[in-house]
Amino acid sequence: MDLAAAALVLLSSMSASGWEARPFKKVPRATAYAFEDGAVHARSSASASAFLRRFEGPAPAGSTLRWRWKVAAPLVHSGEREKKGDDFAARVYVTFRYDPAKAGFAMRSKYRLAKALYGEYPPHAGIAYVWAAHEPVGASWPNPYTDRVRMLALRSGQAEAGRWLSEVRDFRADYRTLFGSEPPPLTGVAVMSDSDGTGASAEAWFADLALSLP
Repeated sequence: MDLAAAALVLLSSMSASGWEARPFKKVPRATAYAFEDGAVHARSSASASAFLRRFEGPAPAGSTLRWRWKVAAPLVHSGEREKKGDDFAARVYVTFRYDPAKAGFAMRSKYRLAKALYGEYPPHAGIAYVWAAHEPVGASWPNPYTDRVRMLALRSGQAEAGRWLSEVRDFRADYRTLFGSEPPPLTGVAVMSDSDGTGASAEAWFADLALSLP
């Protein structure tokens, strides 16, 4: 789907059309996602997988991503910057397109291998907005599995659990801050609840995910 269509129909109200579950090959259990009363309800039990919507196109200056989310409780653990602690009750991802013409030899080789394994190029980069357990609001760090994804804590801890909260992000500005360059075109958005590293359980809801173009 191109970005113009996505802005009109994909993200203004969440429905099952166009959304797909994305399991991870090295994770034996997948998070369960279901549409309930206009929201995505995620249930994770020592599991991980993403729920995503693909689209393509550049987002002009002034574009924002909006959504509401709620967690039953944040995961109770430390070490969120380490692989074993890379679990979050709720994440919202924005992904950006890989362009072979702008990549060096080593990166092109890496992405060709990924395409051979998975049938498509992975995104060039991504931002993961997370509901953290201990990292403070505003903290950012490279994902421990890949430096092409940057984590940004928008909520943290137990105090606001159980309540619907609204977010608005200028993701282009966030990309410039986190990666130090202009963002490539978008490839999609995803929501996720995962607890495979810690073996815990988590429950989250996502609603009213909307891409606003100026």
